[in-house]
Amino acid sequence: MMRCLRLLPLLLLLLVVAACGRGSRGDRADTLPVDQLYELAQQSLQRGNNDRAIRYYQRLIARFPFGLYTEQAQLELAFAQYRGGKPDEAISTVDRFLKTYPAHGKADYAQYLRGVVNFDRDIGFMDRFVKVDASARDQGSTRQSYIDFSRLLRDFPESGYADDAHQRMIYLRNRMALHEINIARYYLRRGAPVAAVNRAKYVLENYEQAPETGDALAVMIEAYQRMGEQELADDTRRVLQANHPDHPYLDGRRIDRGKPVWRRLVPFG
Repeated sequence: MMRCLRLLPLLLLLLVVAACGRGSRGDRADTLPVDQLYELAQQSLQRGNNDRAIRYYQRLIARFPFGLYTEQAQLELAFAQYRGGKPDEAISTVDRFLKTYPAHGKADYAQYLRGVVNFDRDIGFMDRFVKVDASARDQGSTRQSYIDFSRLLRDFPESGYADDAHQRMIYLRNRMALHEINIARYYLRRGAPVAAVNRAKYVLENYEQAPETGDALAVMIEAYQRMGEQELADDTRRVLQANHPDHPYLDGRRIDRGKPVWRRLVPFG
C-alpha cells in the first residue's frame, strides 16, 4: 500500500507531461510558417484524415488570409469537407472561394466541385449496400447539381472538367425525368388522369432527349383513355409508335405499375 502511495506522485507527473506534450503538438498550427502548415494539412488529406486536414486548413486560412497558399488551401479545405461528409460546409467554402476569386485559374475546379458535392449529397449508408431508386427521393440536390454543372459548361466551356460534367448532366436529366414519370404513374394509380397528363407533358417539354419520353407518351395514352378522350389517346399512340416502336406499353405492359418496392430493395437482378 505504501509503495503504491509513493508511486502516485510519479504517475501524476507523467500524466501532466503527456498532457503538455499533446498540447504542444496541438499548438503547432499556431506557430508553424505557412508552407509547413500547408504541408501538414496536405499530408493529412492524402492520408485520409479529413478532420485533421480540415483543422489545419482552417487555421492556415485564419492566420494567413492572403497569398497563394491560402487560395489553394481553400480549395483543398472544400474537398476535405466534402470527403469528410460535410457537404453544407464544403458548399459554403466553395462559394466563398468563387466570390473572392471569380477569375482564379482554378475557378472551374471550384464550380465543378460544387456540382460533385450536390451530385453525391443524396448517397447514404444504405445506398452502398442496397440498390435504392434515387429517382424516388426529393430532387432538390439533383436539380442544384444540374445547375452547377451547366454553369461550369457555360462559364468554362474549355475546362478539363467539362466532359465529365456533361456526362453527369445527362445522368441527372434522366433521373429528374424518371422522378416525374414516377409521380405521373402515382397519379394514374390514384385515379387522377389530368394530373398524370400534366406531369407527362412536363417531361416532354423539359427533358425531350431523356429515354423517359417514351414512358411520358405511354402515360398520356393511358390517361386519355381513362378520361374518355380516345382521339387524343390514338394520336398519342401514333407518336409513341413512330418514336419508340419497341416501347413495352405497345405490347400491353401497364404503365401505371412501377417496380415493386421489394424489388427495388434487393441488390440483385
